[in-house]
Amino acid sequence: MRISETALNKIVKSIGMIKEEEIGCDTCFEELDRFVDMLREGEDPALVMPLVQHHLEICPCCQEETEALLNALAAIDKDMS
Repeated sequence: MRISETALNKIVKSIGMIKEEEIGCDTCFEELDRFVDMLREGEDPALVMPLVQHHLEICPCCQEETEALLNALAAIDKDMS
């Protein structure tokens, strides 16, 4: 089986992003409300929650979850105004 150059590049990039300390999706999900609240308040959650920020940078599933939460909250805000 041959690996495409694109797939190989993604693998190498992912390996390069590995840090000594990381969190998984479960932990990220537990912290996501707080992270999103900080974003919406104009704060920089990456300063307080760097492991969550890093996880969101490398995990497409959690990125999608974050976007969905931000979109849902924006829709609620719009309906309330």
